[in-house]
Amino acid sequence: MIVPTLNEAEALEQNLPALLAATPEVVVSDGGSDDGTAEIAEGLGARVVSGAAGRGPQLNLGAGATRAPALVFLHADTVLPTGALDAVSTSLANGSVGGGFRVRFDSDRPIYRLGSAIVNLRTRLSRSPLGDQAQFTDRAAFDALGGYPDWPILEDLEFMRRLKRRGRIAILEPPVATSARRFDDRGITRTILLNWLIFGLYFAGASPERLAGLYRHVR
Repeated sequence: MIVPTLNEAEALEQNLPALLAATPEVVVSDGGSDDGTAEIAEGLGARVVSGAAGRGPQLNLGAGATRAPALVFLHADTVLPTGALDAVSTSLANGSVGGGFRVRFDSDRPIYRLGSAIVNLRTRLSRSPLGDQAQFTDRAAFDALGGYPDWPILEDLEFMRRLKRRGRIAILEPPVATSARRFDDRGITRTILLNWLIFGLYFAGASPERLAGLYRHVR
């Protein structure tokens, strides 16, 4: 289990104990937090590796710190359902090259229920679960792809696009629960429109570096 972090002390305090109870190895790959994230992770029993900030490089650093045959990449503010790791193992044993989970937001507001439905429809049609959907794969496929691209944004989308070319992608149930904080902080409509704008520009050929600049500019 690899968890990339950057100033995620609060999320780790809330979610890491249950994760450590579910799996014998959790690698927290920290990108230079200054809020005590690394110390909290170590205190709770996780292994911590540190490097430059950037989700792609952090995910690769974390994967390199474990020799586990199955790799699950989990955001600090996303919670796995009961039995998730067994479901991952079964999926890989049954021939999938990787995948992710359906998703729900940790809010009962109708707008978030609608948002979950839209994300899950996109996932079903594209077979491309993203980073907040607990992407997983086996070691052989991960190494063959060279890991995640060293991009400042959309590394999860590009990784899944490459992984799909190797075989079947599984979308697992029940859903992970991911935090709605990003939408609450920046505005729901604004964040949704920005996400779809970035996706559209990416598929039109815009570079991840330019898209990262757009993302930071509107934060």
